[in-house]
Amino acid sequence: MREFIYYSAKGTTTGNFKDLMKAGRLDIACHVIISSFFLSHKIRENIKLHLILDGQPDPPKHIEFVYHPDMPISKKDVGGLLRRILFKYKKGQKIEAFPGCFIEKKSLRNLIQDLNNRNIYLLDKKGEDIRDIEINENSVFILGDQDGLPKKEKRLLLKKFNIKLVSVGKLDYFASQVIAIVNNEIDRKEI
Repeated sequence: MREFIYYSAKGTTTGNFKDLMKAGRLDIACHVIISSFFLSHKIRENIKLHLILDGQPDPPKHIEFVYHPDMPISKKDVGGLLRRILFKYKKGQKIEAFPGCFIEKKSLRNLIQDLNNRNIYLLDKKGEDIRDIEINENSVFILGDQDGLPKKEKRLLLKKFNIKLVSVGKLDYFASQVIAIVNNEIDRKEI
């Protein structure tokens, strides 16, 4: 199963929002969800997507999406789904808010600690070209919001965990485009 981790430093951690852009740029998170799961006339069934929202008022929140045939996901209302998931958060618990949609309080570091037995790649322009790395079916790809990962957090993660930097090219792409590129590279390798 392909796994992606999207980190948002300012993504709001409550469902009390109306405007996705003013909610810590949750509009970007919505595009990431769409790029992760949707193909033309089909939904990818081999994806697990983690969103780490580190904004106010109650950071961090970990929202996990795992394909489920009854997952209530629609390109037309991803923001509404995020809002409803955030409202279902219960302190001290991992809740299945909807089929395939989970929420809990968990930091990026704790999530990576849980996945540390896997091949973990951090998307970075200075990394090795994605076409030159060996990707297996259990690879995990981390990417940040429009500001990337905070420098201090990035240094700590690279020091503490076996994370490799990988690049999809020399240009700056939207997070959703990076997901599409990584998915395409893996599709081409038929993994």
